[in-house]
Amino acid sequence: MINKTLFFTYFYLFVYILLSSGVILYNKWVLSPKYFNFPLPITLTMIHMGFSGAVAFFLVRVFKVVSPVKMTFEIYATCVIPISAFFASSLWFGNTAYLHISVAFIQMLKALMPVATFLVAVICGTDKARCDVFFNMLLVSVGVVISSYGEIHFNVVGTVYQVTGIFAEALRLVLTQVLLQKKGLSLNPITSLYYIAPCSFVFLFVPWYLLEKPVMEVSQIQFNFWIFFSNALCALALNFSIFLVIGRTGAVTIRVAGVLKDWILIALSTVIFPESAITWLNIIGYAIALCGVVMYNYIKVRDVRASQSPAEIIPDRMTKDWKFEKRSSDLYVADNVGNNGGNGSLSDMNFDEEAPLISSSRVSHIGRMQLANHATGK
Repeated sequence: MINKTLFFTYFYLFVYILLSSGVILYNKWVLSPKYFNFPLPITLTMIHMGFSGAVAFFLVRVFKVVSPVKMTFEIYATCVIPISAFFASSLWFGNTAYLHISVAFIQMLKALMPVATFLVAVICGTDKARCDVFFNMLLVSVGVVISSYGEIHFNVVGTVYQVTGIFAEALRLVLTQVLLQKKGLSLNPITSLYYIAPCSFVFLFVPWYLLEKPVMEVSQIQFNFWIFFSNALCALALNFSIFLVIGRTGAVTIRVAGVLKDWILIALSTVIFPESAITWLNIIGYAIALCGVVMYNYIKVRDVRASQSPAEIIPDRMTKDWKFEKRSSDLYVADNVGNNGGNGSLSDMNFDEEAPLISSSRVSHIGRMQLANHATGK
């Protein structure tokens, strides 16, 4: 039984890494003028949002795979709408970056995610400024700067788009914690798509109408149904793989998988897209940034485990019952998801983004929501 459990655990992690990397590379191939040549990132993101929202509707309302949460108009207006706005923005900017910079460099820039999340959390009052975390953030920033300096095809526009998308995702994560935690809502990847995908679609319609609709009317843009259907299907499958991973692994395993996925993605991107060559300075800078990310993850995991210790505050019998009732999914915390570089999953929201670690006993819905994006198409 132990071997079978381990087999399925690693199998789900493998599927997650495969789908997460595949969605990002697929998006790059579709958007790149050198390949499929569909340079309309907002349109692609809207396709992901519409498809995911429709499937989520059937799963929730028709097939009743999961039950919807008690959603009032007040909660929707004050929580779902602002979160959807930043989610849509992060996908829009993240996917647009594919038009200007390489996948490898995007992954290196995404090491800034913990920096952005920490800064936003401190400003919003959900986290405190600490010297040890500040040192890690400084190390990550220095590594990203070195990696950017070594980028052969450095593009200011693409870099600005990606960094803006990172901060939009950081705002989304903090808003998720601040707003939904107050309401006591718990959203898994399916219910997250059910509520957020349609709202994000509406938000994306405005920039699409102003920026991309005129281009589609003038240019001869090719539209292949099977290409976009398979692309959206991969993004949706990524969300389901995240759903499985949540219940099978803990925070440390998920974070290690996220780091491994980044390295695999960087290597694969240089093979699939020869123009995205990397230099030794890129690698050194990213390695430095990764050291900061690993240290940051260690601090967060340590803090969460310390805060979860029930020994001094829970009677012995209650402690025993708590241990028996605790599931593997309860160990999961908000992590990178997000945005997955604009893959369109609510998760990508994030394994990739290295968002702050938060125990499920405090905000379990954040982990589930975040794991649900960056995919629809990030």
